[in-house]
Amino acid sequence: QVQPVETGGGLVQAGGSLRTSCAASGRSLSNYAIGWFRRPPGKEREFVATISWSTGTTYYADSVKGRFTITKDDAKHAVYLQMDSLKPEDTAVYYCNIYRPKHGVAGFASYEDDHWGPGTQVTVSS
Repeated sequence: QVQPVETGGGLVQAGGSLRTSCAASGRSLSNYAIGWFRRPPGKEREFVATISWSTGTTYYADSVKGRFTITKDDAKHAVYLQMDSLKPEDTAVYYCNIYRPKHGVAGFASYEDDHWGPGTQVTVSS
């Protein structure tokens, strides 16, 4: 059983930075991708960024390109989301999802065998 746990997040002023971490315990992560999704207040959950565990291929939502960076640490079985130049519209609960993409090494539109963390709050004040 794969169980992700998010840490990090918090409150920051606009223009500031935060880093969230996702630790993945359990079985091997080969054939899996680890993605960050978020749910802004009153809105649907949306894709943020993802990384293939085996190849390191990354994808980003247009809204965060150039500001957010997703990386992984094989030894620690962890994935990090570095968030810079934060905006109030980045305020959301951020979720880590360990999933097996149906298309490609990190496809985020269609997946299976997904495992979600409980989420961590990121609040950006104006």
